[in-house]
Amino acid sequence: MADDPDHDHSGGSELSEMDARVRALETLLTERGLVDPAALDGIVETYEHEIGPHRGAQVVARAWTDPDFREWLVRDATTAVASMGYGGRAGEHLIALANTPEVHNMVVCTLCSCYPWPVLGLPPVWYKTPAYRAKAVRDPRGVLADFGVTLPDSTRIRVWDSTSEQRYLFVPMRPDDTEGWDAERLATLVTRDSMIGTGLASAPSQETVS
Repeated sequence: MADDPDHDHSGGSELSEMDARVRALETLLTERGLVDPAALDGIVETYEHEIGPHRGAQVVARAWTDPDFREWLVRDATTAVASMGYGGRAGEHLIALANTPEVHNMVVCTLCSCYPWPVLGLPPVWYKTPAYRAKAVRDPRGVLADFGVTLPDSTRIRVWDSTSEQRYLFVPMRPDDTEGWDAERLATLVTRDSMIGTGLASAPSQETVS
C-alpha cells in the first residue's frame, strides 16, 4: 500500500479493467433499453452529495452526547440509525462498535466492497483495492501507519470483515477539549476514515468532515 492511501495505484490495472467492464455492460443495457443512464447518474449523484459521511458523523456525535443512544446504537445499530432517518439498501444489517484506548476496530471487505452506504455514502476508491483488502488483514497496524495513524502497542487492533449480511460503523473516541460542545459542532470532528477505522476523529483545531 502506498504512503498516500488515496493515491494507491497498486491495483490500478485491475480497477481499470473492472471499470471498462462496468462501462461496457452499462452501454449494452442502455442500448437494449433496460436501464436509463439518467437514472443511474441520479443514483450516483444522490449517494455522492445527499447521502454521505456527514450522516454517519451525526450518528457518532449523537452517541458522544447521548449515553442512552450510544447504548442503543451498540446494541441494535440498524434500528438506532433508522430512528434518525438513515436506512435502506446496504444498511439493513448494521453493526456499530466503539473504539477505545484498549481496542481499535477497523473494517475491510475481503471479497468485494460491502459498505454501509446509508451512513457513509459511496466507499472510497482505496477501500476497494486489492492492496487494502490484503494488507488490512495481514498487517492492520501497517495500514494505519499508511494513513498516518500510530496507536500505542498496548492497543489491540481488531479487523472486521464486512459482508452483504453485516456492515460496520465505528464510533471513534471523542477528542479531548470538547466538553460542552453540542452534537452539531462535534459532528464536524468526525471523519469518514474514523468511522471506517483507518483514522481518528479530528482534533478541535482541525474541524472538518472528510
